[in-house]
Amino acid sequence: MKLSLCNEVLQPMPLAQQCAWAAAAGYDALEIAPFTLADDPRTLTGAQAAQVRTAASAHGLAISSLHWLLVKPDGLSLVTDDRAVRQQTLDLLRRLIDFAAACGAAVLVHGSPRQRSPAPGQSVQDATQRLEAALAELAPHAQAAGVTYCIEPLSPAETPVINTVAQAAALVDRIGSPALRTMLDVSAASQAESDPVHQVLARYLASGHIAHVQFNDRNRRGPGQGDTAQRPVLQVLRQAGYQGWMAVEPFDYRPDGPGCAAFSAGYLRALWSSLP
Repeated sequence: MKLSLCNEVLQPMPLAQQCAWAAAAGYDALEIAPFTLADDPRTLTGAQAAQVRTAASAHGLAISSLHWLLVKPDGLSLVTDDRAVRQQTLDLLRRLIDFAAACGAAVLVHGSPRQRSPAPGQSVQDATQRLEAALAELAPHAQAAGVTYCIEPLSPAETPVINTVAQAAALVDRIGSPALRTMLDVSAASQAESDPVHQVLARYLASGHIAHVQFNDRNRRGPGQGDTAQRPVLQVLRQAGYQGWMAVEPFDYRPDGPGCAAFSAGYLRALWSSLP
């Protein structure tokens, strides 16, 4: 089990303290949200990536992945008809692909619901087509950098664009790049999928579409802090011989960020050790 923690859970700790705390709580890596490193992630440099990698390594951690790619700056969009905004967004994502590679991260997770949701008067179909075209432009850059770029299915409460793993897998197949795949977020899947989450996971692990998994509960708290069954999901990963990262990403921190993260790590590791 390779367990990673989404680092925004530990804000406002500085990165070195986040690394020390995550290691002590039983994590193997951090999944970095770029906005936690800079108010404007367009300013992030290779030298800063090296510093992040060194800070993690000093505590025995890796940088597993990047996520929350487009939180800052405001106003970005991959589905707009404004060419300048679209280009600014693509330029930032190319920079983040390079930053991820310099950090040693294997994966980028593209959720960012606001920046792929239709503008007023824009159809879901048009937004989806524009998102697909943008990802097709990014895929060669990701391939050259040696990282995997994952489009994340999100719940309909967050965006109407790409809600199920089937929709994401179809988009990935249309583009046809080895650097582009999808992933599964337990909370989003439990809200968006018609089949049980573990069945969806098994299907798309077998097809080779899934490169990353995030753990949380349908209620958006940490795994084990609601009624979403996590054991069947872990069982599928164990049986499939999954070698990727399993990231903890709560959104509602109970009792607080560090407390939720510590509970989540203990809960998942206990379940994992109990599997046959």
